[in-house]
This record gives sequence, structure tokens and C-alpha cells, in this order.
Amino acid sequence: MKIRLFIAGLVLFGIQNTFAQETPPQTATDSIKQKEMEKEMLERKLKAEKEALKEQQRIEKEKEEAEERQKDIEKRQDKIEKEQKKAEKELKKAEKEQKKIESAQKDLKKYNDKLEKARKDLDKKQTKFAKDNAKGKLSPVDIEKANVDITKQQLKIKEIEEDIEKAEKKLRKLQ
Repeated sequence: MKIRLFIAGLVLFGIQNTFAQETPPQTATDSIKQKEMEKEMLERKLKAEKEALKEQQRIEKEKEEAEERQKDIEKRQDKIEKEQKKAEKELKKAEKEQKKIESAQKDLKKYNDKLEKARKDLDKKQTKFAKDNAKGKLSPVDIEKANVDITKQQLKIKEIEEDIEKAEKKLRKLQ
């Protein structure tokens, strides 16, 4: 029986050997596959780095373009502000000129009114003098006084006429 057990053990051992899985030599193929995988990983990594670099360059380019547009917008705004200030300055200048013209017109009207009043006063004085002189009420001193008053009034009228000429000249110059 020992022999039978021995033979049965051998048969089982042989059968086990034949049914056992063979492991192919993986050392050579594993290292090749590992190198290929490392190569693929490096290629993917390189490709990803290139894409990241391209993306970063694109972002930088867009940023520079945005900065250029911003500078252009700021230049335009500065130009508009300068034009606006210039227009405001011209408007103020025109308003100032208009005020000067109005002032000159007002002065001219004032001088004309003054001249009219002075002429009325002269007419009154001359009429009064002529009336009193015709009645014979005036002494030689009163006659002299009346003549001096009339002469002063005539001088005043001449001065006012000169002022009117100056005002008219000023007004013509402004217009």
C-alpha cells in the first residue's frame, strides 16, 4: 500500500504540474511595458506642459491687448476732457464778451439819458434867462451869473458828448 500511495502521490504531483499555470517571463516584457508607459506618461506630461504654456501665452497676450485697449480708452477720455475744458473756456470767454458788450450798451444808454437831461436843463436855463432878461428883472451881476451857468451847462454837454463818442467807439470795438 505504500507503493500505491507513492504512485498516487506521483500522479497527483504530475497532474498538478500539468494543470498549474505557467507564468511567462515578465521581467523583460514588464520592463519594456514600464518604459513604454513611462515614455507615454512623459509625452503626455510634455504635451500638457506645452498646452499649459500655450494657454499661458494666450492669456498673457489677451492681458496685453486688454491693457492696450484700456490705455486707448484712457487716451480718448483725456482727449474728450481736454476738448470739453476748451469748449467751456470758449463759452466763458463768449459770455464775458457778451457781458462787456451789454455793459458798453448800458453805459451808452446812460450817457444818452444824461445828455438829454443836460440839454433840457440848458433849455430851461436859457428860457428862464431870456424871460427874466426880457422883463428887465436882472442886474448885470445876475446876467453874468446866468451866462456862467449856461456856459457851464454847455461845457457839461460837450463832456457828455465826448463820453458818448468813447462809449460808441468801445462798443464798435467789442462788436
